[in-house]
Amino acid sequence: MAACGRVQLLLLLLTAQCCFVLLVAGLRPPASVNLHPPLIAINRPLKAGAAPNGGNAGAASSVSQPRRSGGWKLAEEEACREDLSRHCPKHTWNNNLAVLECLQDTKEEIDISADCNHLLWNYKLNLTTDQKFESVAVEVCKSTISELKECADEERGKGFLVSCLVDHRGNITEYQCHQYITKMTSIIFSDYRLICGFMDKCREDINVLHCGSITTGEKDLHSQGEVIACLEKALVREAEQQGKAQQIREECKKSIMRVAELSSDDFHLDRYLYFSCRDDRERFCENTQAGEGRVYKCLFNHKFEEAMSEKCRDALTTRQKLIAQDYKVSYSLAKSCKADLRKYRCNLDTNLPRAREARLSYLLLCLESAVHRGRMVSGECQGEMLDYRRMLMEDFSLSPEIVLHCRGEIEAHCSGLHRKGRTLHCLMRVGRGDKGPIDNLCQNALQALIQSADPGADYRIDRALNEACESVIQTACKHIRNGDPMILSCLMEHLYTEKMVEDCEHRLLELQYFISRDWKLDPVLYRKCQNDASRLCHTHGWNETSELMPPGAVFSCLYRHAYRTEEQGRRLDPEQHLTRDCKVEVQRILHQRALDVKLDPELQKRCMTDLGKWCSEKTETGQELECLQDHLEDLVSDCRDVVGNLTELESEDIQIEALLIRACEPVIQSHCHDVADNQIDTGDLMECLVQNKHQKEMNDKCAVGVTHFQLIQMKDFRFSYKFKMACKEDVLKLCPNIKKKVDVVICLSTTVRNDTLQDVKEQRVSLKCRRQLRVEELEMSEDIRLEPELHDSCKKDINRFCSAVSFGNAQVIECLKENKQHLTHTCHQKVFKLQETEMMDPELDYQLMRVCKQMIKRFCAESDAKNMLHCLKQNKNSELMDPKCKQMITKRQITQSTDYRLNPVLRKACKADIPKFCQNILNKASDDNELEGEVISCLKLKYADQRLSTDCEDQIRVILQESALDYRLDPQLQLHCKDEITHLCAEEAAAQEQTGQVEECLKNNLLKLKQEACKKEVLNMLKESKADIFVDPVLHTACALDLKHHCAAITPGRGRQMSCLMEALQDKRVRLQPECKKRLQDRIDMWSYAAKVAPAEGFSDLAVQVMTSPSKNYILFMIALAICTLFLVGLLCGRITKRVTRELKDR
Repeated sequence: MAACGRVQLLLLLLTAQCCFVLLVAGLRPPASVNLHPPLIAINRPLKAGAAPNGGNAGAASSVSQPRRSGGWKLAEEEACREDLSRHCPKHTWNNNLAVLECLQDTKEEIDISADCNHLLWNYKLNLTTDQKFESVAVEVCKSTISELKECADEERGKGFLVSCLVDHRGNITEYQCHQYITKMTSIIFSDYRLICGFMDKCREDINVLHCGSITTGEKDLHSQGEVIACLEKALVREAEQQGKAQQIREECKKSIMRVAELSSDDFHLDRYLYFSCRDDRERFCENTQAGEGRVYKCLFNHKFEEAMSEKCRDALTTRQKLIAQDYKVSYSLAKSCKADLRKYRCNLDTNLPRAREARLSYLLLCLESAVHRGRMVSGECQGEMLDYRRMLMEDFSLSPEIVLHCRGEIEAHCSGLHRKGRTLHCLMRVGRGDKGPIDNLCQNALQALIQSADPGADYRIDRALNEACESVIQTACKHIRNGDPMILSCLMEHLYTEKMVEDCEHRLLELQYFISRDWKLDPVLYRKCQNDASRLCHTHGWNETSELMPPGAVFSCLYRHAYRTEEQGRRLDPEQHLTRDCKVEVQRILHQRALDVKLDPELQKRCMTDLGKWCSEKTETGQELECLQDHLEDLVSDCRDVVGNLTELESEDIQIEALLIRACEPVIQSHCHDVADNQIDTGDLMECLVQNKHQKEMNDKCAVGVTHFQLIQMKDFRFSYKFKMACKEDVLKLCPNIKKKVDVVICLSTTVRNDTLQDVKEQRVSLKCRRQLRVEELEMSEDIRLEPELHDSCKKDINRFCSAVSFGNAQVIECLKENKQHLTHTCHQKVFKLQETEMMDPELDYQLMRVCKQMIKRFCAESDAKNMLHCLKQNKNSELMDPKCKQMITKRQITQSTDYRLNPVLRKACKADIPKFCQNILNKASDDNELEGEVISCLKLKYADQRLSTDCEDQIRVILQESALDYRLDPQLQLHCKDEITHLCAEEAAAQEQTGQVEECLKNNLLKLKQEACKKEVLNMLKESKADIFVDPVLHTACALDLKHHCAAITPGRGRQMSCLMEALQDKRVRLQPECKKRLQDRIDMWSYAAKVAPAEGFSDLAVQVMTSPSKNYILFMIALAICTLFLVGLLCGRITKRVTRELKDR
C-alpha cells in the first residue's frame, strides 16, 4: 500500500491534477453502500475523529481490492450517468474531479437527481475523512508541515492535518502542496457540513435562525451555500440591530468569520456568492483570473452598475459588511498590509477588545495615522486602503453604526438613494441641518465614518463628489495632480463662482461640513500644523481623541495663536507663535469657512438660536454671517462674542471674506495686487479697497461688500481701531489738539461737508479716512446720544415731545423732525443743519436707510449713495414700492420742499437762477432756518414765464409734477390755504393716497376763496398748468388719449401740448373725448377768470398770456392786421401832405 502511495505521489508530482484524480479513484463508494447513509455519517465533521459507518469500510474495501484498469469512475455510476450526459462534456468523464467540479458548479436552475447528489456527497465525505489522503498530504507537504508548527502538532489519523493545511494555505509556498490543498479546499467548501468544526459550533444557531437543515435530502447541493449566507446575514444583522436581533453564539461567530476568511482568496469557495454572481462574473470580470481575491474586487467595483443583478449585489454587500467587521475577510487587504500592520503595531493594542482590532475602520485609522505622520506605508497597501475607503463611502450600509443609529433619518429623508454614496451624502446634508434635526448618535456615526474613509486625503474616495465635480475639476483644478488633497481646497476656492455647478456645490459643502469638525481630516493642515498643535494645543495622535482637547477645539486653538498681536497684550514668547507654514494653512481654512457659517463649528454651535431667530430667511451665499453681524447687538452673549471675534478677525485679514475678495478682483488686480500678494494680511488690503472704492474698476458687488463691512464696524468699538489708523495724518493736519473721538469725528465731518458744498476737485480729508469716518457718522446717526451737541441742545424738546420714544434706531431724531415747527430756536437750528447734511448724503439718514433697505436693494442697487433719495423718489409710485418706504419718501419730500437748500439736486441745477430771480428772498433768509418754500415758489413762477435755464427748468418741472399730486409738497399753498382746505376740501385732504384731489378741489372752488393769498396761490397753479399739461394731473389724465392721437408729435413743455389741445378744441372737425373736452372748457373758464382777477403786470406777462391764450392765432392775426393798416395809412397820408419846393431844398 505504501508502494502504491509512493507511485501515486510520483505521478502527482508530474501532473498534479490528473494524478490526483488517479489517487482518489480508489475511493469509490462500495457497491453495497447505501446512497442514503445513516445520519451519523452525515453529521460527522472533518475533525470528528473517525470515518462514518460504512464509509470507512467502503473506503478500505476499495483500497484493498484489485483496481480495474483506469480505476473507478463517477461517470460509470448509474445514479449520475444521465446528469453527466446532460451537463458535462465527454472529455471530463474520465476525470473524477473534473466531473465533481462540473456537477457541483452547475447552475441553480438545473436540477440534479437526488441519487446523484447523495453519491457526490458520499464521495466528497470519503475524500475529506480518509486517512489515505492524510498520508498523501504528509508526503506532498513534508517541508510545509515542518514549517507550520500548528499543523505538525496535529494528531494523525483523524483528518485534522488536512484541515490545518487548508486553514494555513495562504502560507504554503510549495507548488505541489499548494495545488493539493487547493483541490481539497474546493471540495470542503462545496458543502458547509464538510467544513472543519463548523457543524459542532453552529448546529444550534442554524436551527434557531432557520437557516436550513442538517439532514441529507432536505437540502440540495446548491442550498448548502445558502446556510452559510444565512448565518452571515444574521451576524451582520446583529451588528446593525444591537439588542434587537437574534444573538449568535460567540464560537459560531468565530467559525462564520473564519469560513469567510478562508474563502477570501477564491470566490468559488463562497458557494452562495458564487452561484449568485456567476452571470455577473462573466459579464463584468470575464478576463479576471481567479485567486487572491481578484474576482471579489472586480465584482465590488461593478457593484452599482445597472446591469448587476440584485441577488449578486446583495451577496457582495453581505461580504463587504463582513470585511468591515474583520479586515482579514479581504484576502488582498490582509496580504498587502500584513507587514505594515505589524510594523506600526496596529493589532497589538492590549487596551482594546480583539473584535475592535479586527475592524476595517480600526485598521484604516491606524494606517492612515502612519501616512499622515509621514511614515512609509507600502504602495500596495495604500492602494488596497484606497479601494476600501472608497467602498465605505459608496455604501453606507457597510457601517453598522450608521444603519443602527441613522435608520430614522434614512427613512424620513434618504430612502431610495442607496447607490453610489447618495444615501451617505443625503445623511450628511441632514447632518448639516438642511433637512431638519439629526440624532447625536447618527451624527457621531457619520463623523466616525468620514474619519475612517478619510476622503479629505483623496477626493476620488467619495464617488458621489467625484462624479458631481468632475467637470469643475477638469476646468478649474486641472493644474493639480489627480488625487492630490489640494483638489478639495481648489474646489472650495471656486465655490459660488461661474465654474462651479450646483450638484458639486452641494456634495462639496456636505463633505466639508464634517471635515471642518476635525482638523485632522484636512491632510495638508495636519501635516503643516501637527507639531504646532502638539506644542501649543497639547493634541494627541491622529487616530486618538481627548475629552480635554476634542478635534473641533484644536483649530480654534490654532487660529487664536495665528492672530495674536502685540496690541492684544504683552509681547509673546516666540514659542507661542505658529510657524509660517502652519499660519498660512490656518488662513486658508478660515477663508474657506467664511463661505458658509455651517463650516465654522463654534459659530454654528453658539449661534444656532440666533440663526433661527434673526436669519431664517437668509439663505443666499454669505447672508447668514452678514445677518448675524447686522443683529450683533441683539445676539445672545456667547454668539455675540463669537461673531464679534470673527468680525474683528476679518478687520485684520479681509481675505477671510472670500466672496468679497472675488467680487473685488478687478480692483485688486489693478490697484491692490502688491498687498494682495502678501500671504499674511495685516489689514492693508481692506485699506486699499477703501481707498479705491470709486475707481472705474470697482463694480457694484465689491462696493456693496466694502460698504457693508464698514457698516458692521460701527456695531462695536473694537472694530473701529482702523478709524484711528486711517485718519491719523488727517487728524494731525486738520484737527490738531483734539483728542476726544466725538470731537474728531465732528471736525473731520465738517471739513468733508464744506469741501463737498464747494465742489472742490480734491477733498482735504483722504479717501481712506472718509470711509472710516463714514462708519462713525452712521453710528452717530443711529442714536442722538452719540451726537452730544445735538442731544444737549434738544434735551428740553425731547422731554416735551419725545419722552415716550426709545433711544436707538434714530427714533428720537425722527420725532424731533416731525415736531420741527414747535421746537425751541436752538434745537430747530441743529435739526435743520442735520437735515441739510442728510439730504446731501442720504446714507446718513438712518430711518430712511432702515425703512427703505429692501426697496433700495430692489430699485437703487446701482445708484450712487448721494443720489439714493433721488432714486427712491423716481420709483415712489411703483406698484412694488413698500408702503412704509413710500411714506418715508413723502416725509423727506415735504422736508425738501420747505427750503431749496435741502434739495441738493435743485440747488445745483438752479445755482445761477436763484440769485438772478429770487435775490430779494435770499436777502432776508438766515443760514439755519427754512424759507418755507418761498424760493421754490419764486422759481415756479419763472418757470411759467419760461425764463429759467434748462437744468433748472427740468428740476422745477419735476417739483411741479410732484406737488400737483400732493398739496403737502407745496408749503406756500399749505400755509396760505390752510383754512380753505379744512372747510372746502376736508374729505380730499383726509385721503390716504394723494393724487391731486386737493388742488382740483381748490381750483373748482376758486370763486369761493376769500383770502387773497390763497386765491393768488391757486391762480399761480393755473398759470403753471398752462405752461405744461403734466403739471395738471387731472387734466392730463382726462386728455391722455387725445394727446396721443392729436398731439403725439408735439414736444412737451413750454405750453406746446396745451396749445395743441386748445386748437383741437376750437377745430370742429376734431372730436375730443367728452371728459377731456369738459376739463378743457373748465380750465378755459378758470384762465379767463384768472385773467380778470390778476391782469398782466408787465409787457412780458402780457406776451405770455397772449402766447398761451386759446385765441392766440386770432389775437396775433388782429395785431398783425392793425400794424399793416397803420403802415398803409401812413404811407398814403404822407403823399397828400404839402410838398416842399426844390428851391427850398437847395437852399
